[in-house]
Amino acid sequence: MPLFLFDRLRHSVRQLQGNIDPHSLRFRLTVGVAAVAALGMGGVALWTSWKMQDLLIVTHKQKVQYLVDRFPEDVERYSEMKSAQVGLQPAIDRLGANNIWLWVKDTRGRVVAQSMALEGRSDNTRMLLTQASQNWIVPRISRLSDRDFMVCSVPLKVKGTDLGQLYVAQDITEDREMFAGTIRSLGIASLLAIALMTVAIAVYVRRSLRPLCQFDRLTAKISAEDLGQIQISLDRAPSEVRKLTQTFNMMLDRLSQSWEQQRQFMGNVSHELRTPLTLVSGYLQSTLRRGNNLTEPQREALSIAASEADRTVRLLQDLLDLARADRGYLPFHLEPVELNELLSEVANMGRQYAQREIIWNDRGTLIKVKADRDRLQQVLINLIDNAVKYSPSGEAV
Repeated sequence: MPLFLFDRLRHSVRQLQGNIDPHSLRFRLTVGVAAVAALGMGGVALWTSWKMQDLLIVTHKQKVQYLVDRFPEDVERYSEMKSAQVGLQPAIDRLGANNIWLWVKDTRGRVVAQSMALEGRSDNTRMLLTQASQNWIVPRISRLSDRDFMVCSVPLKVKGTDLGQLYVAQDITEDREMFAGTIRSLGIASLLAIALMTVAIAVYVRRSLRPLCQFDRLTAKISAEDLGQIQISLDRAPSEVRKLTQTFNMMLDRLSQSWEQQRQFMGNVSHELRTPLTLVSGYLQSTLRRGNNLTEPQREALSIAASEADRTVRLLQDLLDLARADRGYLPFHLEPVELNELLSEVANMGRQYAQREIIWNDRGTLIKVKADRDRLQQVLINLIDNAVKYSPSGEAV
């Protein structure tokens, strides 16, 4: 079962990778917005962590500073009319706690009073704390072994008497561990929030770009025949996409007009030029038939002119047929045609203008079809012409 789930997950990841296009607008918007959101949320999380840590440190510093400031007053109150040394231990017992340690050293460096929590600990612990807090009037953090302490050391004077040095150490390890756990939870929550936000952004971007995808699908179906008939309409699209749609529809109208004008121009030019050229070709043919008194060079020149005129007429006829085909009005004159005879005629024509051997295998079976003889002949000539152009020279077609 776990193997099946792993295969499904791997297939899903591969499919997702196949659908990701790093150059697409959807991918760029998703990554860009998600990156900005991640940076913003990450920045807020880091700033919150920094402020929480700063607040934790400031709170402990204020606590230690309060003890340092309050201790001489308590010593003076507990000593009253007696010696100031008498009030040291009661003041320490009142202000101390399990995680707050106070001790006093006299001018000779001897410990004269200390918290009860220090009595069960080795002198090495007190010595290390003493060294860490030495010459630090302002509370600061010091790490000893695997514990964190807020330490401070100030001269102690009560009733004008120099009693030595007051040392204060607060164990803040548990608070810092709790703070570290809070930071980890905040980091995990931030990552989950960024992941959910990325998914939400991807869905939102996909829906926002849906009109563009619909626009792409609609425009992909447009053909040349549909230019003047189709109009793209996206009612629920954003205003920018609707404006793009309107501009595209205007472009379709202009293309349709240009396409129609081009077809009309081709039809008009072909029709207008074909008539005079047909007359010219007719006069040339008539002159050749009656030109018994023409010299051989004159007859050859007239033959070339008549041939070129006929070729130009056929070309104009092709243009006219193309224009009619674009309009959907290409007429066909269907009639019975002997295909054997037509193929033999086309092969002979190909041999003459291509100067190539064209083989036509007539198996003796008469084949009759119903077709437009001229257009079928034109198609066959085009086939032979393409075969001659794209086959090695010297080979039979």
